[in-house]
Amino acid sequence: MAGHAVRRVLVTGAGSGIGRGVASFLASKGHHVYVTDLNIDPAMAVVDEIVAKGGSASAHQLDAGNVESIESVIRGLQEKPNVLVNNAGIQHVSTLEEFPMDKWQKLVDVMLVGVAALTKAVLPTMRDEGYGRVINIGSVHSLVGSPGKSAYVAAKHGLIGFSKVMALETGNSNITVNTLCPAYVRTPLVENQVADQAKLHGISEEEVIKNIMLRPMPKGRFIEVEELAGTCDFLMSDYARNITAQAIALDGGWTAQ
Repeated sequence: MAGHAVRRVLVTGAGSGIGRGVASFLASKGHHVYVTDLNIDPAMAVVDEIVAKGGSASAHQLDAGNVESIESVIRGLQEKPNVLVNNAGIQHVSTLEEFPMDKWQKLVDVMLVGVAALTKAVLPTMRDEGYGRVINIGSVHSLVGSPGKSAYVAAKHGLIGFSKVMALETGNSNITVNTLCPAYVRTPLVENQVADQAKLHGISEEEVIKNIMLRPMPKGRFIEVEELAGTCDFLMSDYARNITAQAIALDGGWTAQ
């Protein structure tokens, strides 16, 4: 059984944070990466970094919450991806009573509807080539809830159900669909959340990190982007061809309690 061939990997939200780390890591393993982001400039900066290190990548402007944008980008690629990392994410912390419904809708569009549209767009190529991997970047909030995050938690829970159905629909081929469920990863999105949570709970940012973010984790430390990237790399390999429909928790023991 071969471990790895060179793959074509599309990563959403790859201009910063988890997406940037995953794109850079997979490029360093010899894969070609389509670095997509809502803003083209950070995507191009990531591509420049990858190419400077001898990797292969291209930048593409993609709105993961817009089906027309998704279909247009995939149509425009001469070689379609055979690995899809659905990473793009946004957050808004507010009680439901105070939650603007247009923001609620936007979170679901980016983190659930867009995931479905992207998956639909790449599945024909995966079937034709006899290989495909869809890796959804969920969250520990795909498995548990937290106050103030109704839209995010709903979308991330939805990813697990979506992945199960896709795994069943692709069970007759060498395609797998899984959801990674990390606890807090130290990224710009989480840094912004620290401030939002401090405001919501009326406590300091240090207390948010210690008493809200890391307290549920017996390991007591943030997840590193490389941990997620390495898990993606493994799921892409032939060794993981029977791992599908799984919610894989990288949560420092959070959900054991």
